[in-house]
Amino acid sequence: MDHTQTDSIIKGSRGVWLLAWPSILTNLLYATGSIVAIKVVGNFGPNEVAAAITGQRITFVIQAILSGILAGTTALVARNWGAKKFDEANLFVTNTFQLVAFISLVSSIVIYQFADEISYFFALEGDAFEYSSAFLRAISPFYLFFGIGIGLITALRAIGDVKTPLLIALIMNLSGIFLMVSLSNGYFGLYNFGYLGAAIGNGISYLLGALILIMIWSLGYLKSSPTNLLVYDPNRTKQIFKIGYPSALEQIIFQVGITAFLILIAYYGTAAYAAYGIGVQILSFSFVIGFSFSIAGATLVGQHLGAADLTQAKKSGWGAMRLSILSMTIFGIIIVIFSEPLSRFMIDDEEVIRLSVIFIWLMGSMQPLMAIEFSLGGALRGAGDTRSPLFITLTALLFIRVTLASILFYFSAPIEYIFASLLADYLVKGFMYVWVFKSERWVHAIKD
Repeated sequence: MDHTQTDSIIKGSRGVWLLAWPSILTNLLYATGSIVAIKVVGNFGPNEVAAAITGQRITFVIQAILSGILAGTTALVARNWGAKKFDEANLFVTNTFQLVAFISLVSSIVIYQFADEISYFFALEGDAFEYSSAFLRAISPFYLFFGIGIGLITALRAIGDVKTPLLIALIMNLSGIFLMVSLSNGYFGLYNFGYLGAAIGNGISYLLGALILIMIWSLGYLKSSPTNLLVYDPNRTKQIFKIGYPSALEQIIFQVGITAFLILIAYYGTAAYAAYGIGVQILSFSFVIGFSFSIAGATLVGQHLGAADLTQAKKSGWGAMRLSILSMTIFGIIIVIFSEPLSRFMIDDEEVIRLSVIFIWLMGSMQPLMAIEFSLGGALRGAGDTRSPLFITLTALLFIRVTLASILFYFSAPIEYIFASLLADYLVKGFMYVWVFKSERWVHAIKD
């Protein structure tokens, strides 16, 4: 294993960019796959779109919870790697693999068994309810591999390897798009699963990505190599959870808030529900830019703190924020300008298109604020400070977004007003993240 590439941590905004651009491409590929999934089912109708949105929402929930726990992995692996304690970092990577495999397996079983209850929880009715339940059952067996992929990719990014995840994303995206389109339409002699082809094709891409990652990791082709996979270390799991549980709790709260918000939207009808999902998917091309700078900021802040270089840790956080604001604003403007043709590409339903365009305009205006949340939130987690993002999310999401939307719903406000309640949420978050990062309390989040 060659550590020479990581002996000197790249500094400043240049370092942020060098780590961010492969992640940007990686996440754009994942976003493209999600867009294709919605497009494929959009050819069938709004009820099928509602099913895919429900499936993606559950996927996001699993991803969010795992990512929350893995904040502990990011902080511990990055800090040990920055301190040149490579063997210790590898032990945390192996422990992470064991942990996410167990959590993902349990998630797969639970979602398969309770698919009807989950669809009912989203306030779906009729065909939308039936299709959503079937979609969840089709994709749930693949969540084991989805989780393993997230765990290994997170660990690789923490040591500064962002190119391997890009390669895996390329393979997954190409295979996923081919399978989703083919299995939904019966192309190339494959069985025609209809709208369920989007779930099965996407799931197979998770399987393929996880198997490739496990193989190249086990064979020693990566900077990190596995230790004994059959030996479980509860003490390292405790360390991961000690840092990661506030972030996991944050993600649970976030997903509960998003789900509550989505349920309110569902009461306005399938068109509003579908428009929200389509709008989020289209804007995801901007969101993933911010997420990529979050990854870069987390890695560099963690590694610089491990190397006892506080000055560069702070510069990395602020640099990630500046680049994220610039990039997300540009992408947001482009998406807003083309909001109608993009929405029309996704579905042929005038009311869904109209509401999607409104939603995109509202969310597009918030990209600078969202960029602050992504970048500084990642920087704080990379330092091991997972409590501050938890407090900020709890304050802004539940006490502002959901509360305001509920009040508007109670007074029978139009759906456009419900969408607009997002503005207050991101405005408060932006100010709070800047204030917390300036305070520098995150420097001592992990005690040596």
